[in-house]
Amino acid sequence: MNKFMREISALPRDARDTLFLLAVIALIVLPQAANLPWWCTAITAMVLVWRSTLAVEARPLPGKWARVGLLVLALAATFATHRTLLGRDAGVTLIVILLALKTLELRARRDAFVIFFLGFFAMLTNFFYSQSLMTAVAMLLALLGLLTALVNAHMPVGKPPLMQAARTASWMAVAGAPIMLALFLLFPRFAPLWGTPADAMAGRTGLSNTMRVGTIAELALDDSIAARIKFDDNRAPPQSQLYFRGPVLAQFDGREWSALPSWARGAPPSGNLRTSGPPVRYEVTLEPNHRPWLLTLDAAPTAPQAPGFEVTGTPDLQWIVNRPISDLVRYRAESYTQFHSGPLRQTAALRAYLALPPGSNPRTAALAAEMRAQPALANAGTQAFIRAALQRLRTGGYSYTLEPGVYGNDTADEFWFDRKEGFCEHIASAFVVLMRAAGIPARIVTGYQGGELNSVDNYWVLRQSDAHAWAEVWEDGTGWVRVDPTGAVSPGRVGQLQRLVPQPGLFAGAIGAMSPTLAQNLRAAWEAVNNGWNQWVLNYTQSRQLNLLKSIGFNAPSLEDLAYVLLYLLVGASLAGAAWTLWERSQHDPWLRLLGQARARLAKAGLQLPDTAPPRQMAAQAEARFGPAAQAVREWLLKLEAQRYAPASPASLAALRAEFRRLDWPAVPTARR
Repeated sequence: MNKFMREISALPRDARDTLFLLAVIALIVLPQAANLPWWCTAITAMVLVWRSTLAVEARPLPGKWARVGLLVLALAATFATHRTLLGRDAGVTLIVILLALKTLELRARRDAFVIFFLGFFAMLTNFFYSQSLMTAVAMLLALLGLLTALVNAHMPVGKPPLMQAARTASWMAVAGAPIMLALFLLFPRFAPLWGTPADAMAGRTGLSNTMRVGTIAELALDDSIAARIKFDDNRAPPQSQLYFRGPVLAQFDGREWSALPSWARGAPPSGNLRTSGPPVRYEVTLEPNHRPWLLTLDAAPTAPQAPGFEVTGTPDLQWIVNRPISDLVRYRAESYTQFHSGPLRQTAALRAYLALPPGSNPRTAALAAEMRAQPALANAGTQAFIRAALQRLRTGGYSYTLEPGVYGNDTADEFWFDRKEGFCEHIASAFVVLMRAAGIPARIVTGYQGGELNSVDNYWVLRQSDAHAWAEVWEDGTGWVRVDPTGAVSPGRVGQLQRLVPQPGLFAGAIGAMSPTLAQNLRAAWEAVNNGWNQWVLNYTQSRQLNLLKSIGFNAPSLEDLAYVLLYLLVGASLAGAAWTLWERSQHDPWLRLLGQARARLAKAGLQLPDTAPPRQMAAQAEARFGPAAQAVREWLLKLEAQRYAPASPASLAALRAEFRRLDWPAVPTARR
């Protein structure tokens, strides 16, 4: 390593500075690799390596036509990939590739400045895709690198060490931090720039208004975080009661479940929800999912408090916002874990929850008829039939797995009679089909179930692997009742929150092998740090800005008040900076400044003296020019020299400054007629 650094230091300055700038560009582009087309990443890497080789070997840069050819190729590839040269993804691709190509004409300081500012813009585009703490740290390093290169470019003489430029850049960043903090806290918050929607509405949660059997099984291996929940006073319900409601699916075509149209869902939620027991109050921090729904603990009778969104409820107890959630969102809600909903008696709207495709799943229909024919179930109610179906799941050799294989068209038949294994969506779908075949209204609810408590910050964490599907069955006199058939197949999935988890990576596996507790603690600590970043930085909303004004004395703060406070702070900071500059100038060798003032007064009287003249020389020339009229000035200049160079001079600089103001300086000679 030391040898490598010595070799870099031995390079000519142009080569060294170019290599440093290329390294900073690589740091900017690296986090984007997963979001860029593969060819863009490959070409950028090749161009940076090529330019590094040219710098080290002092070879000439490619000619104009070679650069034009690469540019045309990049434009054509961008259009072929994105079908446009506009939009977020195409724009980011072009910025990255143009930044790399610009290095091939890095000849003058002007070219370097273009690269600097292209680099600043490319750095910001990282936040279009991720605002995580790791991205912020990487971009902070990139910012310091670009500032270092910029400072270094303003040091044209000699070969100053990069560490000197880095210290100056770091000081600039520290000096600007208070202004950045003030802008972050007080600049009015509107729709976030980083919430720019993706070109393709691809959600992360895996939950949608449709569920094709097998899709949630793929999601179960995703260990990323979907949401964090903070219960008031840390009073969380038991894990087995943590059902976070998402889309409700009721239309079935034999293979795919989808939501009913709004006109077919029945009464609004306010008229059909009946709760009991104490309410549960909590706050949800929902990760971006590009979907318009808010997750709530079953069931929330009132709309969640989500600042900046219009929240509406559906008859099936789901809460919807007026636009897709493309940024981190924090909202408060109140729920009841004990509830029933829906009509108490048969209505026309319930017919939609009995519908099955003609001729589909014939063996499941025969099973329902066979169960209905049993004496114990012939005249029994809905609860008895549910218990019989769950008992069959418990004792019939059914299993819970992530790899049930590819199902055919009659998915319920295959589950009940052939495969007898599946993930929660297979189990819930087969159960609802059986209920409907028996004449019992039923539907599927998708969402998240369970979660885990992070002991570091006391937030409950919902992961993508907690995605779940369960059933709701309608019972006469009661309404809709939750039934989770997966719990009958695998009680640990619901009761003890046992998850099917992916194999850990090499590093995580090594730590887990040494100390499973250490691995868990490290993950909990890291997620707590990320959650702090989410809560205090990414989720710093307009309402929190106004609450900040309330805490400093504003009774009913508004955006206008916010702007005034920011303006006063900026003006105050500017005045403080000006005062600091004046003070610093006054402290910059006041002896030389006083000597310069004396030289200026003598020049005004007609005696021009070189800037390098010491006080003794100035005194002699003043005496020679003005005679006795300059005696006081001569003595003052000698005392000024003694104050600087005599070890025990009685005169202080302050006294000499005061005496300077009282001196009778020689007058400007008048011309003779």
